Amino acid sequence: MESRFAQIGWAIVRVVFGLSMAFFHGYGKVFEGRTAGLARTVAELGLPAPSFLAWLAALAELGGGLLVALGLATRYAAASVCAVMLVALYRHLPEGIAKMELAALYLSVMLMAVAAGGGRYSLDTFARLQLPISRKG
Repeated sequence: MESRFAQIGWAIVRVVFGLSMAFFHGYGKVFEGRTAGLARTVAELGLPAPSFLAWLAALAELGGGLLVALGLATRYAAASVCAVMLVALYRHLPEGIAKMELAALYLSVMLMAVAAGGGRYSLDTFARLQLPISRKG
């Protein structure tokens, strides 16, 4: 992704998907009491500590989404969202591909963010933040 237009395009995708994750998914769970419903879903999946995991997922969606949108600690933030989206894909597996579509879209973009980082137009680049898994260059 060397061209200026490709970098601008990646920034737009990163911001749109990051803000969508944060505000359409994480915000309601964190600030509008929807974490309890997620905890019931986590319990139905047979995972341990459902309330704790639900809060982790909600915070990953809200905080991770915001960080991806800003391009700050992008790889780490996107990795946390990827973990949540993998569980969401598993949760919707019995319901078919139509129910899995949104989680698959978020997962694919967040995997790209893990691989590419924030790009030229990100706070990571602006601050010259080099995290251990950042690519030099």
